Amino acid sequence: MYYQPQIAIATGEVVGVEALLRWRHPRRGMVDPEELIRVAEQSAVMRLLTRRVVDDVVEQLAQWSAAGITLRAALNVSVRDLHTGEIVDQIADRLARYGVRPQRLQLEITEGALMADPRRVLATISRLHAIGVAIALDDFGTGYSSMQHLRRLPLSEVKVDRSFVLGMADDADDAAIVRSMIDLAGALGLRVVAEGVEDERTWRLLHAAGCDVAQGWFYARPMPAGELTAWLARYRPLRPAAREAESRPPQAR
Repeated sequence: MYYQPQIAIATGEVVGVEALLRWRHPRRGMVDPEELIRVAEQSAVMRLLTRRVVDDVVEQLAQWSAAGITLRAALNVSVRDLHTGEIVDQIADRLARYGVRPQRLQLEITEGALMADPRRVLATISRLHAIGVAIALDDFGTGYSSMQHLRRLPLSEVKVDRSFVLGMADDADDAAIVRSMIDLAGALGLRVVAEGVEDERTWRLLHAAGCDVAQGWFYARPMPAGELTAWLARYRPLRPAAREAESRPPQAR
């Protein structure tokens, strides 16, 4: 498991991490995560992989908590996981076993997984919501979820897809789409996370648009848990207002 920090844009506070699966093949080196998941989803391996990920992430949250590090961890689940209630029982069991509060865990689902079978997916995430686990809609803007589904789902967050965020500093259309998604999510009372934030200009645009949280190489790349602990010890919050004051000439301060 690798973990990528998620930062509150307005304050610079580290509010969470996304848990990301990585596999270093002995001959091929680091395998592309999308390729790994695409192959796993076609077999029974996916179920075992999900169980392993849940176990590892919840145990890691408990270890961080014992060390005085309070974070929320988001993990991705596949459409197969959402079509059965097994994942709800497993998560509830692991949270109780490790003494981790449900609010420290968040599941990310894609629009594609939602639309594959809205009724069964809604039943599963409603049970997760009932035990206190937050739900985020991942890759927002790339699928076909209707406003009706967004209104019905017990969501706490939407993640604006990196394909829009990466281009917003240079493409007016991408910037307009991102602003519109932030406005829509805000109107629905949802927190907004932008993925793929790789430079200061994009970070400033997101702040101006009212985005809540940013995630990307501008802050840090995904890293193993041990490296993340060391990174947190070194990290100093980046605040847009402070950076703006530093960049103004002395007579303008």
